[in-house]
Amino acid sequence: MNTISISANGESRSGGQGGELRHVHGLGINPGDGKVYVATHHGVYRIEAPGKAAQVGTGRQDTMGFTVIGENTFLGSGHPAPGQGGPSNLGLIESSDAAATWRTLSLAGEADFHALEYAHGTVYGYDSTSQRLRVSADKMTWDNRAQLDAADIEVSPADRGIVLATTEQGVARSTDGGRTFRPSGGVPQLLLSWPAADVLYAVDPAGTLSRSADGGDIWKTISTVPGGPPQAFEAVDARHLLAATDGGIYESRDGGATFTRLLPLS
Repeated sequence: MNTISISANGESRSGGQGGELRHVHGLGINPGDGKVYVATHHGVYRIEAPGKAAQVGTGRQDTMGFTVIGENTFLGSGHPAPGQGGPSNLGLIESSDAAATWRTLSLAGEADFHALEYAHGTVYGYDSTSQRLRVSADKMTWDNRAQLDAADIEVSPADRGIVLATTEQGVARSTDGGRTFRPSGGVPQLLLSWPAADVLYAVDPAGTLSRSADGGDIWKTISTVPGGPPQAFEAVDARHLLAATDGGIYESRDGGATFTRLLPLS
């Protein structure tokens, strides 16, 4: 395993084969070990301690879409590592050993999911190749739904029919499971996370963190995530938040009022 220590100025120092922890695409906490996992342009890392991360497994694929769906079980998408061979788009891939290994499930060579959500026993993916929301109940067969230009998607934890998407025109809303969307206006957001029915978080392109208690109709500004432009965001629960920005990986335990840096980025 390649262990990478990040110095205070953000430079990476690795033991073993080299790697760089940057270009973060996804974050999550593995219930199997309670650690933060970071999906990046150069594979998946696990934060071992403040300032220290280990690159997991031998896969160095560009892990774009990423979500933790259970103990040691992750879903991902993206592109193969340089020299790995195979199709340029990974489709939907799954790991059942906390990113040590991955296997292809479906859509290899076809889909590049830049956003993945798992809710109500169903996978919701935003495929950047077709700009289409695709939905699967078995991870193998897919229903093609609305086509739109989105940066992120989120599904209501209380109602499988309500799907949100961040667009340049604001947060778009679907009430029919993503088959159609209508613009809701308001300030454009970039990243969303919906940990509870009455707790929806959004981060805008400047890093402003907002919270909504009514599914996105009314927003309250909470704070600004430190470290510059946001790269990834995940609400583990209503108060436990993870964020990646140009400055590093940050954690909040108080609903975004304050953040602590877990790891600077190279």
